[in-house]
Amino acid sequence: MDHKTDNTVSKEVSYEQAEGYRYVEGGVCAAKGYRANGLNCGLNPVKEKNDLALLVSETPARAAAVYTTNKVKGAPILVCREHLERTGNTARAVIVNSKNANTCNADGVEKAERMCSLAANALGIAPEEVLVASTGVIGEILPIEPIESHMEKLAEGLSVSGNLEAAKAIMTTDTVKKEAAVEFELDGRLCRVGGMAKGSGMICPNMATTLNFITTDCLITAEMLQQALSEIVRVTYNCLSVDGDTSTNDMVLLLAGGAAGNEEIAEDGEAYQKFRTALYLVMLHLTKMLAKDGEGATKLLECRVSGAPDEECARIVAKSVISSPLLKCAVFGEDANWGRVLCAIGYAEADFEIGRVGVFLSGKNGSVEVCRDGAGVPFSEAAAKEVLSGDEVTILVDLGQGEAQARAFGCDLTYDYVRINGDYRS
Repeated sequence: MDHKTDNTVSKEVSYEQAEGYRYVEGGVCAAKGYRANGLNCGLNPVKEKNDLALLVSETPARAAAVYTTNKVKGAPILVCREHLERTGNTARAVIVNSKNANTCNADGVEKAERMCSLAANALGIAPEEVLVASTGVIGEILPIEPIESHMEKLAEGLSVSGNLEAAKAIMTTDTVKKEAAVEFELDGRLCRVGGMAKGSGMICPNMATTLNFITTDCLITAEMLQQALSEIVRVTYNCLSVDGDTSTNDMVLLLAGGAAGNEEIAEDGEAYQKFRTALYLVMLHLTKMLAKDGEGATKLLECRVSGAPDEECARIVAKSVISSPLLKCAVFGEDANWGRVLCAIGYAEADFEIGRVGVFLSGKNGSVEVCRDGAGVPFSEAAAKEVLSGDEVTILVDLGQGEAQARAFGCDLTYDYVRINGDYRS
């Protein structure tokens, strides 16, 4: 069988629409009050690839964050936590490098703090107002000299159109940059939420999963900002799996500068729900981009579970399906081996009756029912293969015992995944 392994598949992901929201350009700089830049400082020997990024808020921004649950945590996470505690959950800037995770190093915290100090000096702000993130190889000492020698140039090049260079700087094995932004109205004011993400491997549904930086010009308290982020992470990034590995440096940072001039959001209500929907649209799109650009991936895989007794059950089942290595291989091979779907549903740690389950394989090329009431039904192998031949495949699971639903996202598992991770440090 001839499998596509050259990764030339389109990485475009369709935007999901919601009334009153419009997608715009600008990524992490789409909202008012933010500038960014990215460049190559020498951490990446390929001079054409950026490896250092800086994001700055014109005024102190309220900040919220979600971090990896891995017991091994990169030094940048430890520093971010301390800085947010010291500033009362506010920040002015984020400095990020790729190629080196600054993790499992005796001088890791020292280097992370040094990165913050270098950025702070270049911007004329306090070091604790700077947050830091790193991604790349674990266990290698981070050379600070290239970062130090390029900090002034990085700061001088900050602009409202610098989102592209910043988004490219945080890429590792990513094949495309990942950005999304939406605008909407609050209190007659135009507001925006935008972000950038990186991630292609070491992605598992377990708190954050990648590096993600999101900004908004909405005026909202730090408490409500954290509440919104935690809620949306649960149904987006936490429902994403490429390979079952949770990284050591995963984080989502969300900044709110307040330049839109809306009435401050301090409690749950109509304004909060409008903001929450905007945040969901941005994070959902970034999640789908991360899934489709999984290492070596040729297909975006989504599982939609309906008919569940409760939302948690639906989410557990959806995540179990998209995390199955056997199913991911079958999707790559365009083999309608639907028994692997039932197997993954069956070992999901949730309470439901398997005898009511129905499964459809769906995509741009049609839809095929393969299972009803927990048992197989006759179907056309040719039609199923046609469905699986598309670059986006959806597994529709109806548990048949409730009204709750959930979605999870992943990708196929290919020969290239092994190749990429077999020589990651080379």
